[in-house]
Amino acid sequence: MQSVMTLYWKERRSRVPRSILRMQMNNKLMLPTGIEDFKEIRTDGYYYVDKTALIEQVLDKRSKVTLFTRPRRFGKTLNMSMLRYFFETGTDSKLFNGLYISQNAELCEKYMGKYPVIAISLKGVDADSYTKAKAQIIKIINREARRHRLLLKSEKLDSFDKELLTQLLSRNMEEDTITSSLQELTELLEAHFSKKVVVLIDEYDVPLAKAYENGYYNEMVLLIRNLFGNVLKTNDSLAFAVLTGCLRIAKESIFTGLNNFKVYSITNTEFDETFGFTNEEVRKMLVYYGLDSHFEEVKAWYDGYRFGNADVYCPWDVVNYCKDHKENTNAELQNYWMNTSGNEVIQHFVDSMNDPHMLTKSELELLVSGDTVVKQVDEMITYKELYSNIDNMWSTLFMTGYLTQRGKEPDGRYHLAIPNREICDCMVRRVLALFKRSVSQNRELLRSFCNAMLASDASTMEHALTEYMGKTISIRDSFAKSIRENFYHGLLIGILGSQGAWKATSNKESGDGFSDILIEVNEDDLRIGMVLELKYSKTENALDKECDDALQQIEDKNYDQELREKGYTKILKYGIAFYHKKCRVKTSFVPTS
Repeated sequence: MQSVMTLYWKERRSRVPRSILRMQMNNKLMLPTGIEDFKEIRTDGYYYVDKTALIEQVLDKRSKVTLFTRPRRFGKTLNMSMLRYFFETGTDSKLFNGLYISQNAELCEKYMGKYPVIAISLKGVDADSYTKAKAQIIKIINREARRHRLLLKSEKLDSFDKELLTQLLSRNMEEDTITSSLQELTELLEAHFSKKVVVLIDEYDVPLAKAYENGYYNEMVLLIRNLFGNVLKTNDSLAFAVLTGCLRIAKESIFTGLNNFKVYSITNTEFDETFGFTNEEVRKMLVYYGLDSHFEEVKAWYDGYRFGNADVYCPWDVVNYCKDHKENTNAELQNYWMNTSGNEVIQHFVDSMNDPHMLTKSELELLVSGDTVVKQVDEMITYKELYSNIDNMWSTLFMTGYLTQRGKEPDGRYHLAIPNREICDCMVRRVLALFKRSVSQNRELLRSFCNAMLASDASTMEHALTEYMGKTISIRDSFAKSIRENFYHGLLIGILGSQGAWKATSNKESGDGFSDILIEVNEDDLRIGMVLELKYSKTENALDKECDDALQQIEDKNYDQELREKGYTKILKYGIAFYHKKCRVKTSFVPTS
């Protein structure tokens, strides 16, 4: 079958309107952004990347309790939904038609639709107090109990059993009812179906993370420990359980005493391709949506994670990229990771540069330049320990997906690296936010820099900028060009944004293009406009030429047009070039007529 891009070029040569191409694209499967229900994806016309090999592997390596730890946005919830629909009694086998697992007829005959299943997700537990969090957990239990309310009509359950289920439907549970709820539900299901129960618990550690952030960690640990202990440890009604989470919280004794308990983390080779998209899967998706020419861009921005022996992409990013670009191939690149949730981990990491016992600038410079740092990783730290020292912080960054591994030393230490440009962009933005806060703390330096700009004093501007750059990280040539230029752009905006009386706008359309920075100064009788064009030089010797090119670009593109139209009678033009922590400033001033 011809790709959509091939069709497009044929249509273009024959001068068929682009609306034809758009219609062809609209006949494609929809992209499942934010949809994590396997049945909905399979029945409502959504694109699905086949991860049903996970079913085969879970059964092949079957443990009583299996925990998968992966960073957020790597398809944990969708995989758990897929497991539920495979194992649960009454499932529709057509959901798996054409998928990998359907080729294993013997396995499907033996296991598909053969178990009662309890499936809960704790990812929505997010409250500022223990009381509210406990109420949210009760509602999750209520919801799962309602899903099994057919048990109230079961002839195999007596009145006492049905009273137990009624308690699980109540929103006024005592803590002992909460902690025994999942175990009791497995017992009721086994009594009705005469079959042991599969238990699926998605994002088990989210309540612990939120409890730590909001100051009720100890209470939540006790609740989760007892809840899991009852259903997972001494439960004769349990067939097997699968859990997912971000971290393995071993030191809090949540899983102590479990027999046949197995954890598969991002360092294990088993299951390494079942969470995240592989190269082949991404290529296939891009071809399907006519975006095969975008492969290198997608790879640079969203690939780079290494789980076990597999290199994988973040699924959330790839799906969103395809959705944004399938009808507008020139859509701007987005940092989907940063735009969809908080980034407390990276905030703590970058802020720790201010602590001499924590992160050093040189280590962060190595990372953002594409190099590695060699660090010991502890996969069993608790949420209380995440930021207690720099070693734990490295481990946290690794397990939460902000860093990945590029090899291992004989002593067990890992070579850690930023996986891709998206995460690099996250870090750089945090560095710039930290820099902006520091600018306001030195008003004298800010005043010197701004006065030099008003006076067209290039030398003083250079000295001030050099001092500013000494307060932040250095950017090397191996850094991605676009982000590298954005970094220095962000430095200038951070400085100028602290001068409250000045209006600084960036990448503003003016004349025949977009200027880097336009500044309007209106102070008392002072009315001055400024145009700044920034360049990154490949060598220190080329700084002067880059400045000249920047000034020429301002002239050629008429970047001062907007300022002239606003009536500014004095417009200063600056070409500024950077090379690592060195800079050069050149200026020109042409009075308006």
